[in-house]
Amino acid sequence: MGFLYNQIFYRPIFNILVWFYEAASFHDLGIAIILTTILVRLILYPFFHKGAKQQMLMQRIQPHVKKIQEQHKGDMQKQSEALMALYKEHGVNPFSSFLLLIIQLPIMLAFYWVVSSGITAAQLSANLYPFIHTPGAVNTLFLGVINLSKPDWIILAFAALAQFLQARIAIWKSPDGQTSQAQKIAQQMSFIAPLMTLLIFYALPAAVALYWLTSSVFSVIQQYFVNKHLRTKYGN
Repeated sequence: MGFLYNQIFYRPIFNILVWFYEAASFHDLGIAIILTTILVRLILYPFFHKGAKQQMLMQRIQPHVKKIQEQHKGDMQKQSEALMALYKEHGVNPFSSFLLLIIQLPIMLAFYWVVSSGITAAQLSANLYPFIHTPGAVNTLFLGVINLSKPDWIILAFAALAQFLQARIAIWKSPDGQTSQAQKIAQQMSFIAPLMTLLIFYALPAAVALYWLTSSVFSVIQQYFVNKHLRTKYGN
């Protein structure tokens, strides 16, 4: 991990987690992880919100995209011009998802490394700010029951379920009942995402799965408000 990455991303998130553990979680690492995840997602909310909105808009205009592609099948220049006009009309940036991912990825990766590394003596010695109180022995039991230092299938199952719900409500339902290619892909992803969650996190400490569960639940709530806003603006 590079020095700049550590100073800009890892250390601040690590210190926030430690502060929450000491000051606001009753010395429960699970609660500290949940609070830190919520704070990070609130900071990144404008980027996630815009990304979710762009995804929904891209699904919504897919019938128009398909129509343009059929009308200008033999003329790529006219097809490109018509597509760009369509994107502009609906406020869609086809490259925004990629750009937003680049912005979010360093922070989310840093948070993943903070949670997976844990609050150890070595991490405290290397990364704790002088004004943050050094905790004693860290309680890894979440709500006094789940050991976050070991894999846990209960948290993992809820994380997979939250992924499924988030993917399903992110599917735009066309008024005519037809399913576009983008919607078909989104439907497939609603099953693939939970499976990927199970495969990636099954052997990792439950602390990491709890972070992913909290982030996924936040995404479900955020997607609900994105859907509500777009349906108010554009109808079903």
